[in-house]
Amino acid sequence: MTIQQAYGAGRFGLSFELFPPKTSQGKVNLFRHVERLNAFRPSYMTCTYGAGGSTQDATLEIVSRVYQEFDLPVATHLTCVGRTTDQLRAYLSEARSRGIENVVALRGDPPEGADTFCPVRGGLSYANELVALIRADFPEFGIAVGGYPETHPEAPSRAVDLENLKRKVETGANVVITQLFYDNDAFIRFRDRCREIGIGVPIVPGLLPVLAFAQIQRIASLCGARLPEELVQALQSAGDDQEAQRKIGVAFSIRQVEALLEAGIPGLHFYVLNRSEAIEQVLRAVSLPGR
Repeated sequence: MTIQQAYGAGRFGLSFELFPPKTSQGKVNLFRHVERLNAFRPSYMTCTYGAGGSTQDATLEIVSRVYQEFDLPVATHLTCVGRTTDQLRAYLSEARSRGIENVVALRGDPPEGADTFCPVRGGLSYANELVALIRADFPEFGIAVGGYPETHPEAPSRAVDLENLKRKVETGANVVITQLFYDNDAFIRFRDRCREIGIGVPIVPGLLPVLAFAQIQRIASLCGARLPEELVQALQSAGDDQEAQRKIGVAFSIRQVEALLEAGIPGLHFYVLNRSEAIEQVLRAVSLPGR
C-alpha cells in the first residue's frame, strides 16, 4: 500500500516512526514495542535514516522486517546528506527489491560537526530535488515530505518556508507529515496557510508525547517547537519526579489529540522514540475515526 492510500474518505491514517537501535538488545526491545503498537492497526510504520547514511543498512533491515513479520506497509526515510544521485538511486532500488513502497523524502540535517548543509559533489541540495528524482525514476513509490507548523529553523521567513513545501508537493509528494508541535493553534494556522497557497495533499500532524521535561526542552529547541506555558508550568511543578512528568505529558497528549480530531485531521503520526507505553496510553484514551 502506498502512503497516500492511508488517507481519504472513510480512512484515518495512523503511523509510527522508529529509529535504528545501536545495539542488538535495542533491536530486540524495539520489536517488542512494534508488536505492541501493531495492536492499534497502524496504516504504516516508518524508520529514520541517519545523517550521511550512517544507518542506511539498519534502516532497510528494520522496515523490511516490519513489512515481513507484521504484513504492514512501511516507509523508509531518505535524505540528501552525503549521497550522490547514483547512491540514492541504488538505495531506492534496494528498497524496492525488498517490497518497500514508500519513502519519507527529506533534505536532512547537516552532519555532526557541520553548521550548515552542503551537498556532496554529484548530490542534491533540496528535498524537492529528491522528490523529483524519486518521482522520475521510481514513480510507483508513495512519497511523504516534512512540514513545519512553526516554520523551519533555517527558513528566512514563513512565506519562503511554505513556498518550499509547495514546491515539494508540486514535484510529486503525496503527503505532508509535520514536525512535532505542542501548540494546536500553530498547526491549524499552518494547515490553513497551506490550503490558501494551493497545497491540497493530506497534512498529518506529527506528535511526540512528553516523557521527560529536560528531554523535550532539548528536542523542542532543536526543531523550533514552542512548549505552551501551561505544559511547562505543570512539568516544572513535578520537580525531579520522572513518573509525574511522564503522566503530565501523556495527559497533555490526550487533550492535544482530542482537539486535533475535532479540527478534522486526516491522520496522526507518532514519533515513537522506540518506546510504546505512552503512545499506548494515549491511543487507548481517544477514539480515532474508523478504528
